[in-house]
Amino acid sequence: MLNSPPRTTARTRRIALAAVLSIAAATAMAGADKVNDAAPLAQRLADIREINKYAGKRALPLLQAIEAEGRAAPLPERIEFLNQLSNAYDAVGKLDEANAVADELVALGRQYENNAALAKGLLRKAYMAYRGSELAESHRLVWEAEKLAATTDDAELKVRAAISSGDSWAEEGNFPKALERLQTAATMARKNGDPVQVVMSLNALISLYGQMREYDKGFEALAEALEAAQKTNSPGRMATLKHAEYGLAVSTGQYQRGLKALLESLAIERSIGADSMVAYSLVNLSDCYLKLRDYRNAATYAEQAVAAARTLNDAGLEATARLNLGQAYLALGRVAEGKRHIEAGMTAYENLGDQPELQIVLVEYGQALERMGDLPGALRAYHRERKISNELFQKRRQRAVLDLQEKYETEKKQRQIELLRSENEVNRLQQRIIWLLAAIFALTAVVVGLLYRKVRHANAQLFEKNKELKQQSVRDPLTGLYNRRHFLDYMRSEPQPQPQPSMRAAGAIASEQCGGLFLLDVDHFKHINDTYGHAAGDAVLTAISASLREILRETDMIVRWGGEEFLAFLPTVPRHRLDEVAQRILSGISAVSIAHGGHTLAVNVSIGFAPFPLAYGDEVLPWERAVNVVDMALYLAKAHGRNRAYCVRSLGDPAEVSLEDIEQNLERAWRNGQVDLSVVHGTVLEQRASA
Repeated sequence: MLNSPPRTTARTRRIALAAVLSIAAATAMAGADKVNDAAPLAQRLADIREINKYAGKRALPLLQAIEAEGRAAPLPERIEFLNQLSNAYDAVGKLDEANAVADELVALGRQYENNAALAKGLLRKAYMAYRGSELAESHRLVWEAEKLAATTDDAELKVRAAISSGDSWAEEGNFPKALERLQTAATMARKNGDPVQVVMSLNALISLYGQMREYDKGFEALAEALEAAQKTNSPGRMATLKHAEYGLAVSTGQYQRGLKALLESLAIERSIGADSMVAYSLVNLSDCYLKLRDYRNAATYAEQAVAAARTLNDAGLEATARLNLGQAYLALGRVAEGKRHIEAGMTAYENLGDQPELQIVLVEYGQALERMGDLPGALRAYHRERKISNELFQKRRQRAVLDLQEKYETEKKQRQIELLRSENEVNRLQQRIIWLLAAIFALTAVVVGLLYRKVRHANAQLFEKNKELKQQSVRDPLTGLYNRRHFLDYMRSEPQPQPQPSMRAAGAIASEQCGGLFLLDVDHFKHINDTYGHAAGDAVLTAISASLREILRETDMIVRWGGEEFLAFLPTVPRHRLDEVAQRILSGISAVSIAHGGHTLAVNVSIGFAPFPLAYGDEVLPWERAVNVVDMALYLAKAHGRNRAYCVRSLGDPAEVSLEDIEQNLERAWRNGQVDLSVVHGTVLEQRASA
């Protein structure tokens, strides 16, 4: 798209990996469809595997011809046959058949307790879940397969699982973890001495460096990968690296270099029949021509890319192709068709949950409509983009803090007035008693006794009144939870925790006990107030308070922090269960239905949390700064899509990063590997409110 990084980089990393896995060496291309029927089954499967790597539609008939023999073969050959059959079905777009064979492979691994078969089956299912836009399920399967692969002696499987794991972490937005897994894959590939594995791992690493905008490192990895590809003598593997060169070239403004790399790659892919790679190249070519403002070529390649993506049943690739086609049509004056394709592409991105890409698309779409003179359409696009930004969130937080301070001061003054009135009433009563005793000293002891009982009764009422006032001073009147003042008084009265050796250790044991600080903010609370009224907002806050009481323990302190924010302080909890607590809160609140005014409301929350005390080197952060770090984690959860929780597990070495730098930009510190964060995702609500 115009003036933006190549959009295909983020959405087609798995395609790039699949391309590395699906392109044969050039030496295998000659006579690739010829299989020696007299050779042992293992040799025939090896020959078919080379074909299957780059041309699944040619490998599928060969596999179907030996299906009976493959299913009856000894376990190693049967595992390889099923893996190749699932891959071939996937390559030609027959996802139902591919999934069925992958399920069969998983069942075989469980039946014979064979972790290699189980890992291969799970990876096949993960790739297909990704193609079906089921990102969360795809990531779960990849990480499970990676653990199983680590227990096997299959070096190629270990490298492939590590690459898929790195891609999954990158899609989660956890770049430090993604970098660690992909560097591990590259190290294993170099140790194995297999240039094919080196190309695979470095190709994925180049893509990640592009996302992290570390282009110099990307070009360094590209140079190493090209050298390894020369050793394979494979035009196909060289084609995959041309894609990587394109991504780096376009990101650094070298559009002609990127165009040249793509055209060379497309020629190679078409010559060897690598259909999935051809589709990938067509999308990138349309994107490159858009950047060069050659809109006719951009439209031509985008139209071909849409058709190719549909053949492959790849929703993500089709969405990107439609966006490029829409931009080209708009520039050529075909406004209605352009809008239709762009809206279809954005709808697909929304279904995929790719919020960062959707935000970029909306900005470009609005700019394109503005250049055309469609100001209302541009305004709608900009409004949609603002909804996924965090600007309104920051302003709303500032207003909430001011409102909370004003409300607190008002309530404090009111409590002081009531307390003075009570004290004056007591003083007047005591004076009356004294004068009465002086005036009627001669009265009988019975009268004195009656008056004394009256004084005791009045004092008892005063005592109860004072207890009630004290209770009101520490409780929020709407929710009945503790208020902010009570939490502040409690923390100030508690002795500051001292650092322990276990807190400084990088790998604290799973059973270590600690405290926990959780800061929650209701998602889209202003929308509820604006749409259904403040009474509905109060009902939401009351329901969330009740839900938190059920989710957490009686010993945990739950505080209404102000506005739509809540704080939970857990005095003691196993460190490894902090993420579980966050998951219970996200799921528990999402499951609450709130009936109000003929509507049924449902809400999500975003959470920032951390163990307490929180260590920073050899010191322990004061509780005020720990709350501030948790607040930054909450801000990060809001900025990354809401309905999720970010945990600050540990802070970096003080010698390498200052606490002020971390507090100023927690996300940058995280991406630089200076802060260890974990992410917990909540369940997605199908409908936010219904009549």
